[in-house]
Amino acid sequence: MTQVSFVQHGMWVTERMGAGSAYHMPIVIRFAGSPAPEPAVLAKACASVVERHPLLGRAVREQDGVPVLVPATRTPSLETGESIEEAIRRPFDLENGPLIRFTLVGDTLVIVAHHLVFDGGSKDILIADLAAFVAGTVPPPLEPLDHAAAERERVAGVLDEARAFWADRWREPGETLVPGGVLRSRRGGPGRLLKFTLDVPELPGLTRFEVLLAALHALLASYGNADVVTAVDLSTRTAASEGHIGPFVNELPVFSSPPSETPFTTFAAGLRAELRSLYAYREVPLARVVAGLRPHAALAPVSVSYRRGSGPRSEPAERFGEVDRLAFNHAVRGALQLQVLDATADAAETEATGMTASLRYDPNELTDAAGFADDLRAVLAAVAQDPARPLGTLPTRDPAVAWPVPAGACGVPVAEPDDDAAPDRPGADPDDPLTAEIRTIWEEVLKVSPIEPHDDIFDLGGHSLTITQIIARMRKRLDVEVELDDFFDNPTIAGVLQVIRR
Repeated sequence: MTQVSFVQHGMWVTERMGAGSAYHMPIVIRFAGSPAPEPAVLAKACASVVERHPLLGRAVREQDGVPVLVPATRTPSLETGESIEEAIRRPFDLENGPLIRFTLVGDTLVIVAHHLVFDGGSKDILIADLAAFVAGTVPPPLEPLDHAAAERERVAGVLDEARAFWADRWREPGETLVPGGVLRSRRGGPGRLLKFTLDVPELPGLTRFEVLLAALHALLASYGNADVVTAVDLSTRTAASEGHIGPFVNELPVFSSPPSETPFTTFAAGLRAELRSLYAYREVPLARVVAGLRPHAALAPVSVSYRRGSGPRSEPAERFGEVDRLAFNHAVRGALQLQVLDATADAAETEATGMTASLRYDPNELTDAAGFADDLRAVLAAVAQDPARPLGTLPTRDPAVAWPVPAGACGVPVAEPDDDAAPDRPGADPDDPLTAEIRTIWEEVLKVSPIEPHDDIFDLGGHSLTITQIIARMRKRLDVEVELDDFFDNPTIAGVLQVIRR
């Protein structure tokens, strides 16, 4: 058994809270128009990929409240199916595994991996390795990797610095205004898809991703959002993990308050500087440095995932036919996910010059996805014509929104505390056997003693991992079940007692 990484633990928690197929990561390979491998050859190649990347043959099981990696009860193998959608949507059995499946639907191979063992970069590695095995060649050997252990050591070294970094930056994301609605969701659930292309200009001193992110923040500000936040997927791969398949990614928030009079290039340069300072802590999960952060499938209603090019290439992979790396999983994390594949990274090898965008969205919150895509393209076109154009003059569908945006236009107002009001503090009898048992469990897990009935678990250094351990021990010893949401709403021994007695 191997303890999971920080990002795997976060996914495991939110998956248990219900995420549908939001963590399914499909690749669709259509062999039409190219010689399709014989099924026996393809099946052997799939097995060889799993043998090369053992994480694909694992499951995630709870041991005393801690998720650990264990061998799957069966080895992944090539299956046949009748529907691409069914192959993508079918739930995974996290406890028994495996967490990848290969399904042949006619002349189409559908590969679906759970995000617990996979990331965007893993798609390119898998395709290249699979193509090599189909062609009868063997990729160079990989050094064994204990990513979780190495990650914990690196994170421990910067944890105090990361806490200080986020102390004056983090604020709970509120609503994001869009034409015709408001984006609020941070859960995982059913979604819809819109695919389109983006022409992102090359600007001196900026990457294309930085230009795109600045344009997105400017667009959201033009909709009436004084404060903008987008969650961004950041790669956590190291030199040791190159060539390995796994979830080498962490989601972190990027905040801005775009001023109307500022030239786009100046705003984008400031956003770049913020990103660069954030990169130093890219491996540190926000839940480890922000007290009381409730688990969500997405850190903010709007998130961005960007990848350059198609990664490792091989001649056999080029003969695979059409490979869809942005295949839709029929779900969305949050209200709006913008996934982008930048083809210009391979401009020397291909004629592609634009970005392929995959917009996954909750139709109950984003009612005009096509309009949103058109607006983003319009902002980028305006920036291409005049990069120094003030943000307030960028095109917007709603001319009634005036810059600067009034403070408080976005989000829910926070009520001022009433100093005269007496706090509602439910009682807990220290002599009550249940109180004593719960205190013992808290002190064991948190390694803090004594803990008083009204001590907040987050002030004691608790986080989602310690909470799942406490919940598991309470279930085992006391035969009581406290939901994770209830724990976050009542983060004291006295509060948990109230939940149990209800």
